This record gives sequence, C-alpha cells and structure tokens, in this order.
Amino acid sequence: MTADKTVHAGQCHCGAVRFEATLSDGFETVRRCTCSYCRMRGAVAVSAEIGGIRFLQGEDQLTSYRFNTGSAQHFFCSHCGIYTHHQRRSVPNQYGVNVACLDGVSPFDFREVPVLDGVNHPKDNAGRAVLAGTLRFIPAA
Repeated sequence: MTADKTVHAGQCHCGAVRFEATLSDGFETVRRCTCSYCRMRGAVAVSAEIGGIRFLQGEDQLTSYRFNTGSAQHFFCSHCGIYTHHQRRSVPNQYGVNVACLDGVSPFDFREVPVLDGVNHPKDNAGRAVLAGTLRFIPAA
C-alpha cells in the first residue's frame, strides 16, 4: 500500500458510527503497539491529523477510555464496542485510526506491521520510539 491523502470511509461493526478519515501518510504509518491497552486490543492503526476525521453519523455514540497518564483517549462504539480511533499520547495532534474500520481494508492486507514498544513509551523514553518487533501475516497457500 502506498502513501496518499485519500479520504477513506469507515464505520464501527454495527454501523452506528460512520466517519471519513484523511490519513496523514496513507498506509505508510501502519503499526501496532505493546502498551497494556493496545496489547489487549490487538488493533492495527494508521495516522490521521486532528481534524482528519469527519463523522457522518454517530459521533454521540462513541465512548472514550483513558488510562495511566490520561493523555491518550481511546474511542469505541457504545453499542458494538469496536475501537474506531484514539488520540495519541506520543503525538497529541494525531489520531490513530483502526484500519479494520476502514471500508475495504483489513489488517491482513499488510504483510508486515511494525510493532512499537509502548511499554517504554516515547514520552517516557527521551522522545524515542523503539521498534519492539514486526508482526508478519503469511497467507496459507
């Protein structure tokens, strides 16, 4: 997948929340994280600037969750529970958007996904993001 500023339509699982996301660098920012929350959530995310998500319906159906420092805010549908996006702690003027919520996109479209060390968060590590590993999807036959 290549970088672009294409607007991508998206939604939660039940369709109560619908949005359009303009990705900062297309799919070049695809990643996962090892922090306690992201590790349990397991989502693959890409970047959109603040203002890069436009809600078509259901913004009022979103619930948010904050933990630890309270800096990052994670949004999910209050009906189906699907994580749609979050405001990043590492770059507060960016959202991380769940690629699985984007129409026609699957986390399995990416052969390799960098996994960042969120346990040793850049805000706690002199601003350095550290690669923890790479998640690989190898399709069967």
